[in-house]
Amino acid sequence: MASYSSLFILLVSFLSCGAYAQLSPNFYASSCPNLQSIVRSSMRQALAKELRLGASILRLFFHDCFVQGCDASVLLDDTSTFIGEKTAFPNIDSLRGFEVIDTIKSNVETSCKATVSCADILALAARDGLFLLGGPTWNVPLGRRDSTTASLSSANSNLPGPSSDLATLILKFANQGLNAREMTALSGAHTIGQAQCKNFRSHTYNDTDIDPSFASLRQQNCPQTGGDSNLAPIDEQSPTQFGNDYYQNLLFRRGLFHSDQELFNGGSQDLLVTIYSVNGALFSSDFVAAMIKMGSINPLTGTKGEVRLNCRKVN
Repeated sequence: MASYSSLFILLVSFLSCGAYAQLSPNFYASSCPNLQSIVRSSMRQALAKELRLGASILRLFFHDCFVQGCDASVLLDDTSTFIGEKTAFPNIDSLRGFEVIDTIKSNVETSCKATVSCADILALAARDGLFLLGGPTWNVPLGRRDSTTASLSSANSNLPGPSSDLATLILKFANQGLNAREMTALSGAHTIGQAQCKNFRSHTYNDTDIDPSFASLRQQNCPQTGGDSNLAPIDEQSPTQFGNDYYQNLLFRRGLFHSDQELFNGGSQDLLVTIYSVNGALFSSDFVAAMIKMGSINPLTGTKGEVRLNCRKVN
C-alpha cells in the first residue's frame, strides 16, 4: 500500500499538471489558423526597428506570469477606477514593449475578431522574439483567457529584484511552482537585453564578487549619483543574440546584477551554471521546458476571465 507521503506527492504532481491539460498548442487551429504567422511577422517587424524589444517582450511575459498567473494583467492601464500593475516598483519606468503587443493584437483582431486573448498573444510574442534573436522555438500551449483584475501589491512582492540573494531567488520561483534548476535556466534570459544603471549600480560599486575591470567598465556609464536610466548590456558578449554566454560571464564574475552573480558565488547553483556555460544545448532545452512550465502558471481557461478587445483595458 502506498504511504500517505507518496500519495501526497502524486496528488501534488497531478494538480501541477492541470494547467498543461487545459492548454493546447492547437487551441486556435480552426478559430484563428493564421495566428502564429501573424504574431511572428509582427515581431519580425518590431525587431527590425529595435532588437532590444525581443528581450523587452520576454520580460513582459515573465512579469505577467509571476503575478496572478499568465493572464495579461500586466498589460492593463490604470484608470480613475482601476489600479493596474504598471506602477509597481519592478515595472514603473522599466517595463516596455506594450505598443508592440497593441500592434499584434490589432493585426490578430483584423483576421480573427474577438477570438485570441492578449495573454496568448504575449506568450507567442515572447517565444518569437527569442527565436528571432537566435534562440530556440517551441510549441506554445494556448487557451489562456485575460483577467479582469490586476494586483499592484503582488507585483511588488512576487517578482525577484536585481539585488536578490540566492535564497530569495529560489523562494520566489518556488512560490510560482518553479524549482531551482528552472530558476537558473530562466535566468539565462539575461543573455539578451539592456539594464538601467539604477539596477546594477550597487553591485558595481559595493559588491566584492565582481571582476574589478568589469566593475570599472560599467561605472564609466553609471555614476554613483545620477544617470539612473543609463543603459548597459546585461550580457556583454552578445546582448542581441540568445545563447549561453551569460553563464560564461558568471564564471568570470562578470554578472551585471547582484542577483545574476548569486547564481555562481559558492552556492547550490554553481555546478549547473558551470554546465550551462559549456553545454549550450542543455541550457536551451532546459530553458524551453521552464518557459513552457512558467507559461502554464494559473491560466484562466474555459469561461473564466475574458478575451479582451483592447489589451490595455477590460471589455
